[in-house]
Amino acid sequence: MPRVIVLATGGTIAGRADPRSAHGYNAGCTSGAQLVASVPGLDRLAELSVEQIANVASQDMSEAIWLALAVRIRRIIECGQADGVVITHGTDTLEETAFFLHNVLPAGTPVVLTGAMRPGDAPDADGPANLRAAVQVAASPLSRRRGVLVVMHGAIHDPRQVVKIHTTAAPAFASPGGGPLGIVNPADDPAAIRYFAPDPAECAAPFALSPIIVPLSRVAIVYAHAGMDAACISYAARDGARGIVLAGLGNGNAPQTVLTALVRAVRQSVIVVRATRVPAGRVDRNVEVDDDSNGFVAAGALTPQKARVLLQLLIANGITAPDAVQQAFNAGRAPCDSG
Repeated sequence: MPRVIVLATGGTIAGRADPRSAHGYNAGCTSGAQLVASVPGLDRLAELSVEQIANVASQDMSEAIWLALAVRIRRIIECGQADGVVITHGTDTLEETAFFLHNVLPAGTPVVLTGAMRPGDAPDADGPANLRAAVQVAASPLSRRRGVLVVMHGAIHDPRQVVKIHTTAAPAFASPGGGPLGIVNPADDPAAIRYFAPDPAECAAPFALSPIIVPLSRVAIVYAHAGMDAACISYAARDGARGIVLAGLGNGNAPQTVLTALVRAVRQSVIVVRATRVPAGRVDRNVEVDDDSNGFVAAGALTPQKARVLLQLLIANGITAPDAVQQAFNAGRAPCDSG
């Protein structure tokens, strides 16, 4: 049987209901071993082992836990300890953890993140089905060379595109840029997994882990809105931010006073990336804003939170020249041969 290691980090999938409200619950109350034991039939899908990396709500996910996951998974891959890895995770920051791992892990061994929108003891708990589907995907030969994946509510997502789109609904994740990579049905046969595209060529890890220092360099996200002033830009630059990501209006735009403050930040060696607060669509260079003259970087299809992660990794690996940073954002990750 395929070997799958489950790395548990907590989240709603490991949560329990709390009587403080009709839908109240506390995340991270159940161990990974208890979670796996609660799902009937998992032992028919793979030879499973469980390790507890953390047990936190996902709003408390940290760069230190990211690094612990990355180091452990690298070890699993290098030593051939498993055919696939599943990470149980809270949903609030799941997409950021997935995107971080996408940029530091080689793509050969499947690494699948999953979670839940309902605590484990809820009558309509979705965690067991999501965990089962994640194990199916991680154990499948069809998933090799696809690297890091997110599996939620029967869909398989690319970590570069997936976003949480609903606060409470079970189908809370989508990939607005191009749709899911595939689907998975709750059956024991390989035909239960269907990918919409052929196997990609295997890609080396974009970033080596060795130069990454936790905590990563400070990168601030500033949210644009009508009537916005430049105070938050000036404060971030003074407070030691190495980068600023603008969650901009429309195609990454902002009031002129804010853009002027961002130009000042660039002159102070702060890297400025223009993203958008709009749920779908790209931010391209030189559309409404003169990026070439201002020294800005356009985020492409990355959300502000993923743009922040990529910029932190670039800075940690000494990639700070505007052209090189833009090249990485054009690809949604660093070039495959950079690690």
